[in-house]
This record gives sequence, structure tokens and C-alpha cells, in this order.
Amino acid sequence: MIAKFLSYFLPINVIKKKSSVSNSIEVTWNNGELVIDSKNTNYSYGSLQRILKKGLKYIGYERIRKFEKVLVLGVAGGSVIKTLVEDIKFSGKIIGVELDPEIIEIANTYFKINEIKNLEIVIGDAFEFVLKSKDNFDLIIIDVFQDTTMPSFLFEPHFTQRVNKILNTNGFILFNTMVINEKNRIRNLDYRKNFDENYSLRMYPKVEVHNELFTIKKLS
Repeated sequence: MIAKFLSYFLPINVIKKKSSVSNSIEVTWNNGELVIDSKNTNYSYGSLQRILKKGLKYIGYERIRKFEKVLVLGVAGGSVIKTLVEDIKFSGKIIGVELDPEIIEIANTYFKINEIKNLEIVIGDAFEFVLKSKDNFDLIIIDVFQDTTMPSFLFEPHFTQRVNKILNTNGFILFNTMVINEKNRIRNLDYRKNFDENYSLRMYPKVEVHNELFTIKKLS
């Protein structure tokens, strides 16, 4: 494909679309990869896929393969779901929650996530889904952004308590955050206070420069 080859020299735009949630979404060939970007950051594939793949490796592919149910809060183009299915060979149930229907349309058209048989997509708000969910999960991936902004509810104790409630014992939370200033750094340090001795928490700073990952295991 000519566009893929030329993208090693300069990005090749495929489509640019307005979104009520993310303002602007672009699908671009970049260094031989088809990626989704918002105005100021990578949304799916590219660097974001590398970031979340590192987090999943920290948890352990072999361990994840034995899980039964995974929740993904913030699907975007579905790159972490592709990692789960194609790289890890996870065959259990995946529920993906995404607020932006336009980006799911792009994910289906260009990345075929609608062809993943063990995936259920829910168009809706992550906070509302967590509040209402009657399911429990072995892995909860939190990757919710609006461009470079993270909604404040992600760090609030009430949301965290609900996430913890629907997480199975010996299950994991993988939380992708962005740290671009001192306020963000302090916010992340404060987030740690939501977890007591019943959890094992690790922080991985400066993943792909500005991202900081949390892996949190529920011990009891």
C-alpha cells in the first residue's frame, strides 16, 4: 500500500471527523501504522497501544489468559482490545465502554473491532456503567481521556470504590494516566490513598514520556 510506505517519511491522513466528545478525530498512516489521533494526542494504536501493552505485560500475559471477564473503560479505536485478543490470546468475555459513538464507528470501519466475537461494546458513560454494573471482572482497564484531559471523576473516591467493588479478588486494575505538570503528579499521589492493605499497588512513571501507569491487585 502506497500510503503505508509513504507514512515512513510523513504522516498520511486517511480521514478527519468531527466528534461531539473528542472534537476532532483523525485516522492517519504514521510510520507504517494506522493510528487514531485527537487534536493533541494519540488515541489508539501507535504510542497508546505500546503504553497499555507494557501495563498488560506487568500484570502478565499468562495470568490474563486465565481470566474470565475483562472490562475496558474507554475503548477509542480498540487497540488494547486488539492486544488482548491477538497478542495475549484472551478468549474470555470483554466488555468495552465508550462514550463517543463516532470513534466506535471509526474503530469498526478501519480496525474491524466489530468482528471480535468475544467483545461487547456499550455506548455510554464509564461512571454510570460502573455505578450500575452487576457483573464482576478479573481485569478492569481504565483509559478514559478527552483529548489530553482526564475527567476528574476517575480520581474521586466514590468511583474508585465502585470499581473496587466490581473487581474480583486477585483481579487487577490497569489505569493509564497522563502527567504533564505538577498538579497531575500530586493528583496521582493522592489517588494512591484510595487503596489500603487489601490492595497491592504499583506505579510506573514516564511510560512513553508523559504517561504514568498504575497496576492494582485486589488481595482480599
